Amino acid sequence: MLKIGLSSYSLSGAINSGEMDILGAIKWISQNGGEHMELSPGNLVLAGNDALVKAIVKQASDCGIELSSYTIGANFITETEKAFQNEIRRVKSEVDIAASLGVKRMRHDAGSRPPAEATVANFEKDLPKLVEACRAVADHARKYAIVTSVENHGYHVQGSERVQRLVLAVDRENFRTTVDIGNFLCADEDPISAVSNNIKLASMVHFKDFYRRPPHSDLGEGWFPSKAGYFLRGSIVGQGDIDIPSIVKIIKSSGYNGFVSIEFEGMEDCKTGSRIGLQNLKRYFDKL
Repeated sequence: MLKIGLSSYSLSGAINSGEMDILGAIKWISQNGGEHMELSPGNLVLAGNDALVKAIVKQASDCGIELSSYTIGANFITETEKAFQNEIRRVKSEVDIAASLGVKRMRHDAGSRPPAEATVANFEKDLPKLVEACRAVADHARKYAIVTSVENHGYHVQGSERVQRLVLAVDRENFRTTVDIGNFLCADEDPISAVSNNIKLASMVHFKDFYRRPPHSDLGEGWFPSKAGYFLRGSIVGQGDIDIPSIVKIIKSSGYNGFVSIEFEGMEDCKTGSRIGLQNLKRYFDKL
């Protein structure tokens, strides 16, 4: 059954300010209509902190919130072989944390480069190492029955076809993709066509919305460039320039029946943005 919830990243403004902690975030999600929480640890240190891990699991259970996924950063594009192996070991240790949380999904990045370096030539050069690393992590995760995934993230592995190539080359049943509908705009790819391309490979879906403006716009604070120089700014889901209802229709038609997680990163208050986004997304799914 498809479940709609929130990434803890969406509430990072309130968490980082001390307004709430991760346990408070779980309670907030429960009180505002979420069915699950994707744990993005941010500044949380979970390694070696069994008490905090147990507290998170208990709070989720007490609040009726499922812990859907554990989401971390990673970059397997390194300058040395030693650094490459160290990064694999680090991500494997994060898989162990995911297992202790009881989640069955974990997202890690694969590799990022600045836009000017995110070329086809560099992707072809980097791909064998990315495959090696993602395969090693997935094989480690298999003993826990955890499905690992790569998100379309970081400019370099962001377009739908590059993500597909990585997933297919890794060739593990427990390695998929977290489809972030908004992040395709960072690579200047139409979200509707990109989601259509990759939804069959999805283990998780992120809903994120953006405002998008042409290159050379004079917009001031809060905007960042896409790979081709368009300007993007996070918005409340349903209020930006992405055709959210059409993407909801694609996801429902695909038969995807897993977790859907909002990642809010707009300039509005994070609680307000997350609450309205949840309301909007639930309404869109209910209408279809």
